[in-house]
Amino acid sequence: MLHQNFIIIGTLLGAIGSFAYLIDTVKGKVKPNRVSFLLWAIAPLIAFAAQIKQGVGLESLMTFSTGFLPLTVFLASFVNKQAEWKVTKFDLVCGVLSMIGLVLWLVTKVGNVAITFSILADGLAAIPTLVKAYQYPDTELAWPWMATVFGVILTLLTLNELTFANSGFIIYILMVNTLIFSLVQFRIGEKINSQKHGS
Repeated sequence: MLHQNFIIIGTLLGAIGSFAYLIDTVKGKVKPNRVSFLLWAIAPLIAFAAQIKQGVGLESLMTFSTGFLPLTVFLASFVNKQAEWKVTKFDLVCGVLSMIGLVLWLVTKVGNVAITFSILADGLAAIPTLVKAYQYPDTELAWPWMATVFGVILTLLTLNELTFANSGFIIYILMVNTLIFSLVQFRIGEKINSQKHGS
């Protein structure tokens, strides 16, 4: 088990990746899906509030950062018109379903239930970006997603025990960031489509 100070290092790793993504968004090199990033700001912050209510300690810092940093990217997407990504009906449907998940949290107000609905909401919010990373990997930057993965792993290694309250949300973050990184880095969508056309 690592010392709890590694949580801060892990959070900083994710922040460095997010800052690079933010800079490239301002420059217009990256085109974030605004539906995903707005909801990615809301859902983790709700999970963070639920973790605090459950008495989760320093490890909740990672959850907070996964909400605050997407908020900065969402705002940055309005700075440069080249960073604008057209929002589709599909994106909006995912957004509405994600918001339903957040409303369910507000209704229940139970810690672990809130975290469950936050994971559901965040996952639905991720779908538009997953689709975009699959179809248009050039609109994304791969390594910041992996930076967050390393940050999450460091956070998990500081825990005395894994409980749903202290690790459920960040394990989900680990999985979705790994998937987005893989789609962008290895251009999986392009390879699958070229195989389809080649056969």
